[in-house]
Amino acid sequence: MKKKRSIWAIVMSILLVTLAACGTDKVDDSDEKDKKNGNEKKPEFISIVTGGTGGTYYPLGGSFAKIITDETGIKTNAEVSGASAENMNLLANEEAELAFSQTDIASYAVEGKLMFETGKINNVKAIGTLYPETIQIVTTSKSGIKSIEDLKDKRVSVGAPGSGTVANAEQILEVHGLTFADIKKQDLSFDESTAGLQDGTIDAAFVTAGTPTGAVESLAATEDVVIVPINKDKVEALIKKYPYYTTDEVPSGVYGLEEKVPTVAVQAMLVVRDDLSESLVYDITKAIFENTDKITHAKGKLIKAEKALNGVGIDVHPGAQKYFDEKGIKAN
Repeated sequence: MKKKRSIWAIVMSILLVTLAACGTDKVDDSDEKDKKNGNEKKPEFISIVTGGTGGTYYPLGGSFAKIITDETGIKTNAEVSGASAENMNLLANEEAELAFSQTDIASYAVEGKLMFETGKINNVKAIGTLYPETIQIVTTSKSGIKSIEDLKDKRVSVGAPGSGTVANAEQILEVHGLTFADIKKQDLSFDESTAGLQDGTIDAAFVTAGTPTGAVESLAATEDVVIVPINKDKVEALIKKYPYYTTDEVPSGVYGLEEKVPTVAVQAMLVVRDDLSESLVYDITKAIFENTDKITHAKGKLIKAEKALNGVGIDVHPGAQKYFDEKGIKAN
């Protein structure tokens, strides 16, 4: 009798495990059906990491947060951060859902280069580019510098240590057959660079920023500013090797320039964690690019869906890609 009870207990245990497994399968199947029917549960809150309060990313992020909240019903908040490089790490650590970044910094993160040499960031995709951050090679008329080749043996600021500007300078010199060893390299911030140009302690400086840049405008108030051009063939070579660059120019009239000057730019872009669903990222992308008239920051005038795939440099999230495909938008 004892033996029969033991066998019966074993049979009941197997039956319970089988029923539990069937129950789990049923829940999973229901979840999948909900997703297919567009009933996917959306998060109640998402966060956009931006930059410092004195920069462009933070106020622009505030506009984005309001638009996303109004259009999707998901409460969205713009948070202060250390900008591009820190933002990529915040997404990697799942401490935010969306982030602002320069296109080149995002590419370094995904590829594990430069400031991300200790490890690639694998969970980030692009929503789209927003506006250009122009690479300006600044000098004055008294320096006699008219071309990038003229920078050889000159005292040149390539930007603050660890900044994206340093990489921009190195890559632009590279396509002109030069390296940092060919110049008298100085590692200065933008303000330090323009002060150095004014007092004659340096001859030229690389500045990566939206134009007009305040520090360069201040220099133009006392000096005859010259922006060194990047010729078309070198622009094409640079973009071919480093696809996060895009063509740009410094307009005439800026800094007292009599003619526009050809150059390149990296882009400010919006990036997202790749574990956000396709439908959610589609809604976010649509909300932003179809409500640019509600962006209160001046840069809002430059944000256009038809330009959003230019110079991205990393993979686009499927949700954003779906929106651009519907609009017939492709990279130029």
